[in-house]
Amino acid sequence: MSDRDKQMNTGELIDLKSLIGDADGGNFSLDDIMSEFSGHPPAPPEEPEEPEEEAEPEGKFNTIPLSSLSKLRPAPVKASGQAGKVVAFPGRAPAPDPEPDPDPPEEEICEEEVPEPAPIIPFPQEESVLSAFLKDLGKKADDYADHMFEEDEAIDKQEVRRLERLIPGTDQEEDDGEPPSRQWSRPKREERLPPDTAPQELARRYGKGLKWMRTRALLVFILTLLSLLQTLAPMAGLALGQPELHQWASAGLLGLGMLLSADVLLTGVSRACFLKFGMDTMSALACAFTLADGISLALAEGPQDRLPYTLVCLTGLFCLLHGTYHKRCAVRLSCRTAASSATPYRVTLDPDLWSDQDTYSKWSGDNEGFGSRIQADDGAQRIFRRVCPLLLLGDAAFALMASVGGEHPERLLWSLSALFSATAAFGGALAYGRTFHKAARRLTPSGAALAGWPGIAASRRGSCVLLTDGDLFPPGYVELNGFKVMGDCSAERVVAYTATLIRDSGSGLAKLFHDQLRSMGGLLRRAEGLQCHEGGGLSANIRGDQVLVGSAAFMKLMDVKLPQGLNVKSAVFCAIDGQLAGIFALSYTLPDVVFPALDALMLERLEPVLATRDFNLIPAMLRQRFKLAADKMAFPPIERRRELSDPEREHDGVLTALLCREGLMPFAEAVVTAKRLRWATRLGAALCCVGSLLGMLLAAYLTSVGAYTSLSPLNLLIYMLTWLAPVWFLSGWVHRF
Repeated sequence: MSDRDKQMNTGELIDLKSLIGDADGGNFSLDDIMSEFSGHPPAPPEEPEEPEEEAEPEGKFNTIPLSSLSKLRPAPVKASGQAGKVVAFPGRAPAPDPEPDPDPPEEEICEEEVPEPAPIIPFPQEESVLSAFLKDLGKKADDYADHMFEEDEAIDKQEVRRLERLIPGTDQEEDDGEPPSRQWSRPKREERLPPDTAPQELARRYGKGLKWMRTRALLVFILTLLSLLQTLAPMAGLALGQPELHQWASAGLLGLGMLLSADVLLTGVSRACFLKFGMDTMSALACAFTLADGISLALAEGPQDRLPYTLVCLTGLFCLLHGTYHKRCAVRLSCRTAASSATPYRVTLDPDLWSDQDTYSKWSGDNEGFGSRIQADDGAQRIFRRVCPLLLLGDAAFALMASVGGEHPERLLWSLSALFSATAAFGGALAYGRTFHKAARRLTPSGAALAGWPGIAASRRGSCVLLTDGDLFPPGYVELNGFKVMGDCSAERVVAYTATLIRDSGSGLAKLFHDQLRSMGGLLRRAEGLQCHEGGGLSANIRGDQVLVGSAAFMKLMDVKLPQGLNVKSAVFCAIDGQLAGIFALSYTLPDVVFPALDALMLERLEPVLATRDFNLIPAMLRQRFKLAADKMAFPPIERRRELSDPEREHDGVLTALLCREGLMPFAEAVVTAKRLRWATRLGAALCCVGSLLGMLLAAYLTSVGAYTSLSPLNLLIYMLTWLAPVWFLSGWVHRF
């Protein structure tokens, strides 16, 4: 029990400051309180003796007897069979209710005066959730305001500024989770690839018959010119013989052209047997129906006013041969480039490698899987496999409706010839073949080879490119201008310590320092506890010596004193047991091809990620020394850079290209060309499909009304060439960057 409770129970004087805010003090006894709130009259108070006046203590309130405050007491509550309730004061437990008299006298109850009802004292209400939340929030704000400057006062601001100046800033990865499109997209069925053949064997296989194919394409082009002259002669008023001779000549030109293009036509027919229809299948059917229509015209009785669509079919055969020739040349060039190195660099698109984005990586490997991927169907063929069956069914249906359905069965061959000739797009073989050839001719001098359509198609997801020390500064572009040994250490010891730490860190300077050590007849040491620091340096323990190797900023960070007036732009410093032991002056020369390579990457919205291990290669150095746009490059922390550039890291991405030369230029050209080739191929195939669909609808209408003049071979040729023009221009745009 507290002192306050003792005073109230014993009737001693208490401080009324906490009980009555605006009244004078007085004595409250427990009996008075109980009597006031229980309804029983209080006992008559004894007359207290007047105390002597004493000086009031400063800072305290006077106490007065409770009898002088009788007017402030509440009126008694009406008597009842139960004792009145006692309202507990704040901070006190309520007093137990007095036991009622089991048999109260009736006279006392009757004679007792009925007092006026006492005012109701409200009980404390339960605190609401919102009020409790606001109160808790205010308390936390007050606590934060009281302690917000404690941490700031405990930090040495000069030390913070020193660290910010000496330690380069890094970029952090953004972990936003997997994009919704990938979470809900159905996984694509993996297509069965052809057997993996060595690039040398594929180069020999695709090289056979190229000259003869080019000659055949030229002969078909000559036949096309002859058919054009035959078509234009009647328009110019020239009579070249009887109409029957024209029909037989036209059929003969088409038959000769089909013999010269037999291999590509048979390929289209064989693909149809495996339900892989393409534009070559549509060309084969168009030639077959046109040849049948020409023979029927030649055998028909009476002169005919029209010619078969030999001109259109021969032009389509030339484009088909020309596109196939370009594709074979492209595959041959790529295979020869891939076979030029036994251990080429593999370019793969690793999923979610940096900041949850698919990133291109270059790593040393072999040419495994290159032969199977480069033989796979290209992007145009994959689109045609879905569209051409619909076009084939549409041509057959419209031809039957225009002839048999329109009660003109004699128009069946003409309708089939017109519809299939209008839907066999000229750019079907050129959309990928000519485009791929242009890209391969651009990449071959750089030592790069694209690994077929599977890697090209995956380039849609590529967003970043990993750049290592060798990409920016290949061997020979960093030179050692000299070194100086400080203190009592021998030159061989300083060079050996420095070369050991640089070798163990995997830096691009390893070969440079190892060659210098070998020229001095020294040997590498065994380092223990190697650590890579964010400040731009390395530390390890070699034979009991604490060795530090790093840049000038790292030495200042580790409180190693440097010579006064030191003016070395790029150098490697070595300190042993806290004392500077050696300075190695380096000369960095950035290759000229780095600037256009980085510009090409950024124009394709590919973000370079600096996964460098050379502690001198930081964004500030690249920006100040070489004026590179380092602010557009990502610079991960040191541990993440080592993880990304680890040569033993597993690569589960899609093979995009093989590189047979060092440097950034082949890497950048292969990645950029893959993205541009994918875009151009898909757009060209889409244009071919749209042109074929519109041509089918137009031909269906004209054949249904029997408009021979409007659907003449010359008019149809102009329509087909109109849709070929954008595909031709796209194929010549890919390699221009």
